[in-house]
Amino acid sequence: MKVEYEEQKDNRINSRRSFVKEYLIVFAVVLWCCSGSVLIFNAQMQQNADPWFMVLIGSSYVLFIGVVVYVGIKILIRSSFTKPIHEIRKVARKVAEGDFTVRVHSQRKDDKKDEVEILIDDFNKMIEELASIETLKGDFITNISHEIKTPLAVIQNYASVMKKESLPIDKRMEYTDTILVASKKLSTLVTTVLKLNKLDNQEIIKKNTYSLDEQLRCSILALEEKFEEKDVMLDVELDEVMITTDENLMEMVWNNLLTNSIKFTESKGTVRIKLKKENGKIIVSISDTGCGMSKKTVEHVFDRFYQGDTSHSSIGNGLGLSLVKRIIDLVEGKINVDSECGKGTEFTVILTEN
Repeated sequence: MKVEYEEQKDNRINSRRSFVKEYLIVFAVVLWCCSGSVLIFNAQMQQNADPWFMVLIGSSYVLFIGVVVYVGIKILIRSSFTKPIHEIRKVARKVAEGDFTVRVHSQRKDDKKDEVEILIDDFNKMIEELASIETLKGDFITNISHEIKTPLAVIQNYASVMKKESLPIDKRMEYTDTILVASKKLSTLVTTVLKLNKLDNQEIIKKNTYSLDEQLRCSILALEEKFEEKDVMLDVELDEVMITTDENLMEMVWNNLLTNSIKFTESKGTVRIKLKKENGKIIVSISDTGCGMSKKTVEHVFDRFYQGDTSHSSIGNGLGLSLVKRIIDLVEGKINVDSECGKGTEFTVILTEN
């Protein structure tokens, strides 16, 4: 099967070589060469010069013109292509060595953008993105080390105390429960990290057609006990919708979003779940009347290990919404967040109807 790709026009380019200008330059050079050869030939004819002498003079003229044209083309190529590519090569070598502070400087003095300048801009943008990824990688290692170290420290400390024979049975049971909670948190963290790692390296998803409204009902029923524990009211409005996508991955999305809604909603609060089809799009919104988020938190809500509300940090690790975002990207959907401190949060998932 032959696949054709149509190159999109880059609107950033505002300086292109004119065909007429280039043609006139070539025409002028050819005219100059031809005129010179005709004048030399005419002078030799008037002097009745020897034919071999005329060949020698003509060859010398052609050689001279060739050298001039070659030097001119060499200067043009060097200024337009060789020099910028050489600069990019030097910077690329430094980036390969781990230096993400270097940049390729603009080669034009008139601030206009041609193809080479756009290449330089894109190359510098790539370096910025690589630097960002390297920073995220370092932050990820630091955060995960901290997240693993904390429950391990709890387990070690309480296990050491439990070795004392004089420890009362009620305290022993209390410390056992604490160890179980810490080990469960550690197990959840490792499982989530493994899921994220798998999803980061996954590009193909298993699609099947199923009832999305039924899946949402099952997710709500699975969390019924948690809703009752916090005395949270439910407002559910689900249209009948069939969808073709990865059922298991989407189940993780709904479970994470619903769990978060319960987690950040106070007692007697309300969680609303709505599902509808609109203009060929499937829209799922999950909102709550909880504490809401600040503007800064909304900006970083999908970052790994980011937790805007530290009062709930003991029951989370900041990876759930990162997992949600990765899954939505995999199924080629969108997720939006609308939140305000003290007024609650709404997550809107937009999927394409297949």
